[in-house]
Amino acid sequence: MENPTVLVVDYGAQYAQLIARRVREAQVYSEIVPAETSVDEIVARRPAAVVLSGGPSSVYAEGAPRVDERLFEAGIPVFGMCYGFQAMAQALGGEVAPDGTREYGRTEVHLTRDAGVLHDGLPSSHPVWMSHGDSVTRAPEGFTVTASTDRVAVAGFENRARRLAGVQYHPEVGHSPHGQEVLRRFLHEIAGITPTWNTASIIDDTVEAIRAQIGDGRAICGLSGGVDSAVAAALVQRAIGDRLTCVFVDHGLLRAGEREQVEKDFVAATGANLHTVDARDRFLDALAGVTDPEEKRKIIGREFIRVFEAATADVVAAESRGTDADTADAPSVGFLVQGTLYPDVVESGGGSGTATIKSHHNVGGLPDDIEFALVEPLRALFKDEVRAVGAQLGLPEVIVQRQPFPGPGLGIRIIGAVDAERLETLRQADAIAREELTVAGLDRSIWQCPVVLLADVRSVGVQGDGRTYGHPIVLRPVSSEDAMTADWTRLPYEVLERISTRITNEVAEVNRVVLDVTSKPPGTIEWE
Repeated sequence: MENPTVLVVDYGAQYAQLIARRVREAQVYSEIVPAETSVDEIVARRPAAVVLSGGPSSVYAEGAPRVDERLFEAGIPVFGMCYGFQAMAQALGGEVAPDGTREYGRTEVHLTRDAGVLHDGLPSSHPVWMSHGDSVTRAPEGFTVTASTDRVAVAGFENRARRLAGVQYHPEVGHSPHGQEVLRRFLHEIAGITPTWNTASIIDDTVEAIRAQIGDGRAICGLSGGVDSAVAAALVQRAIGDRLTCVFVDHGLLRAGEREQVEKDFVAATGANLHTVDARDRFLDALAGVTDPEEKRKIIGREFIRVFEAATADVVAAESRGTDADTADAPSVGFLVQGTLYPDVVESGGGSGTATIKSHHNVGGLPDDIEFALVEPLRALFKDEVRAVGAQLGLPEVIVQRQPFPGPGLGIRIIGAVDAERLETLRQADAIAREELTVAGLDRSIWQCPVVLLADVRSVGVQGDGRTYGHPIVLRPVSSEDAMTADWTRLPYEVLERISTRITNEVAEVNRVVLDVTSKPPGTIEWE
């Protein structure tokens, strides 16, 4: 049975992806559609409900997104948030005024006598997260006002008979402590959606989609050692069995011990066919002298595909020999499996109105003449959903809980040109940082801790009573739920001290360790 779908209409909100994620946390499948999507298109998709997101515009501004009033005549439950709330009120005949009423950040909302379905039983006054300049001054006819603030008369309204509701605040963010319950009540109680979206349904739906896409074909998957590629491979293997061959490319940009971990842990957990390719010299030659991060990503993506094409030919030839068939008659491998996640798509400009922040190895770094059709079973998922799927598939915790690691590997954690000596320096520093974080029991407390080598920077130091002129190492510990936003992790000073002392004592050419305390935004998690 197909899962009911909620469409999140994106009006340019910084939290549109978070809204979709929160809907899923309420066990309802969600997808994001651009503000330009017509009512006819929305109705044709037969959504179980529609959520109108926030956005930076004023409903009065020229060219601001509008809500077609026909949406509210289609019988589809609709929930408006922030800008979506104001656009909804305006379209339904209410009044929105640019009255100078501004509320940003934490604000107390007060429930009216009829708190409605969304707020019933919640504290009569409780904090929410606001971000608006205009305000709704009169609710549309037939709507009950359910909440207000000291400055805004209409901070929430409902028309239960028409299954329409909205709030001025952002229920999707953690700063609105009752926000998830409000969203859940809209989905389950006002919209009447049965919560069926869970790990088991994700696996069943995805496996079915993979079988439909690949048919009787064969696929090849590039394993990086991370949770994304491992879960993607495990899903495809469940769908097509031994018609999947996994290829692990040792491109020389790996961290210490990663090749051995893939060859041991993944194969033991899945029994997958694994073909290992040693391409270290090829990648280093291609990257020689390159310092621009985007160029590095594109080179790594291009070489990855070329290695895959060669590996595919080897796999087909080996299978032909094993079956006494001619290579020309052997079934071709037409599909490439990648562990692309939803944040990868967003940052690469894959969403409506999104800017390309950086090309991702799984998205924008592939050459135009790729000979494979891409299979991306995780493209609509966030990292926490991927981990849950991996655990359900029986992958070991060492894989499922592994910290994210970029596809281009250490190549984008070296600021400057990449060579074997610099890679070994960074590899040693990274291994020390990971070891000390594990010993301190902090692996689950942080999202990831990129270790960066500033190869084009040197600083004066004193080691062994002598002057040194070495490279700095940057520690970038961050906390996040899904990599869309992140904050730097406040590691204990004694842990930072041990990491710094060991790196400067044990890693040649490094005489300084610094800590990156930038959030995302404005910074990205990786430096390049």
